[in-house]
Formats: sequence, structure tokens, C-alpha cells
Amino acid sequence: MYSPFTPVMDILKAIKKRRSVRGYLNKGIPEQVLDRVLKAARLAPTAANKQPFKLILVTDKQTKSKLVEASKRQAFIAEAPIVVVGCAFPEESYQNVGGTRTSEEIDISIVFDHLMLQAAEECLGTCWIGAFDEQQVKAILNIPPNVKVVGLTPLGYPSGRESKSSKHLERKTLDEIVLYESYK
Repeated sequence: MYSPFTPVMDILKAIKKRRSVRGYLNKGIPEQVLDRVLKAARLAPTAANKQPFKLILVTDKQTKSKLVEASKRQAFIAEAPIVVVGCAFPEESYQNVGGTRTSEEIDISIVFDHLMLQAAEECLGTCWIGAFDEQQVKAILNIPPNVKVVGLTPLGYPSGRESKSSKHLERKTLDEIVLYESYK
């Protein structure tokens, strides 16, 4: 009998497999593969389950080239068959995270994480793009003023070109990042 707490896949394997990919093959993504990646994003938890976001899938070559310009000329973005743009609705998001902010950036971050892990499972590459001019992206994609662009990611099959940042980097030990009971 199925239980939500019965292991169904090895998430740690997908986490270890995921890289920031900065080179993509000129190869389309099968519809059923893209569907699984998008379903993973849709299933991401959001604060109060408000789901205050939309994902724009950009496939047009000219539009992708404009996004490259809006993203500090990171040319590899346009190599991927799809660029996913994460848009959030601040007014619809949970309004009291930690008593100081709204949830939209956290929500899109979780959505992108789900999307990226499923992409890794499907042998697709992604790269969180945070270096972009939001106003330029909004103008290119006709995004309304009340919508916030939180991030972009190319989505496609990796070309195999390695960049320094796409190699697995050393991580801090658990002792360096985990505290128990108190900060001190």
C-alpha cells in the first residue's frame, strides 16, 4: 500500500546530479519530458498554498536573444531550446513571512528548485539566472508592472562543455553549517 512517506525515488541522487549548465545542444525537449518538469514545478509548495506565480516558457530565437541582452550578455541562455522565466505576484503572495516580507521570492525559489531537480532527473540542464535587468525582461515579455520577475533558467540538453562553475564544487561540512538548539 502506498504511503506519502514511502521512498519512491532517490532525491539525493538528483541533487548530486544537478549542475549549473552553461552550454546546450540544439535539441528539442520531448513533450512528455517537458510535461514532467512542469508538473514538478506545479507541485512545489508555496506559502499558504497560494501559488502566486506563473512560468513563461520562451522558445522564440529572437526573444531568447533579447533575454541574453537583458541578462548581462550570458549567451548560453539562448542556446537552450527553452528559457523559463519565473514571475511572481507580490500582492497575492503570503504577506507576513517572518513578520518582515512577502513570500514571492521564496515561492519561486522552491518552484525553480523542483523544476531543476526534475530536469536533472530527465537529463536536462538548467542554470539559475539571477543576473538580469528586471525592467528589460518585463518589456521584452510584456509582463505587467505588478508582476515581479524573480529568476530565469535555460532548459535543455547539456552540450558537455564544462565551465568552472558547472563542475561539482567542494561544499562546507555539516559541522560548518548546522547548529543545534541555538546560534551559539
